[in-house]
Amino acid sequence: MNDLTKENSAPLVRFNDFSEFSNELDDQGYLVTSLSQATEWARTGSMHILSFGLACCAVEMMQFMTPRYDFERFGMALRGSPRQSDLMIVAGTVTNKMAAPLRKVYDQMAEPRYVISMGSCANGGGYYHYSYSVVRGVDRIVPVDVYVPGCPPTAEALMYGVMLLQKKMRRNPTIER
Repeated sequence: MNDLTKENSAPLVRFNDFSEFSNELDDQGYLVTSLSQATEWARTGSMHILSFGLACCAVEMMQFMTPRYDFERFGMALRGSPRQSDLMIVAGTVTNKMAAPLRKVYDQMAEPRYVISMGSCANGGGYYHYSYSVVRGVDRIVPVDVYVPGCPPTAEALMYGVMLLQKKMRRNPTIER
């Protein structure tokens, strides 16, 4: 008998979705997991958002946060302080004047912190790419984890970007980045 099995029970498995978790809990009445798996589950299921809306893409980001799209089903909540947030969504055109405040807010966020760049202007300057006052991509200021393309991207596209970020967080289960 090895460490992963008990008498008269099936081998313990790693739970990737809630249906496996529910079935295993119903069948056996208990659940065994590791601390790293529990931490990974808690991190991906309780992200706190800091919205950094700068232009028209912020309207679509606000639509994502309405009951129609129900972003709270992902365990997400809006936070007013960067110290309470672990996900920053940058939506819109970043100008040279906003670059320093953006970096300052990013530095105030607790580790591990993640950034979603939303819209063509945030991704690479967009329509205003050749303007003297526009930063040609948020990734020149802060590290970006997920890019959501579009002008403006729909709320569904942002939702897909959040799901991609959760998948990325599951692939790298450590707390350090």
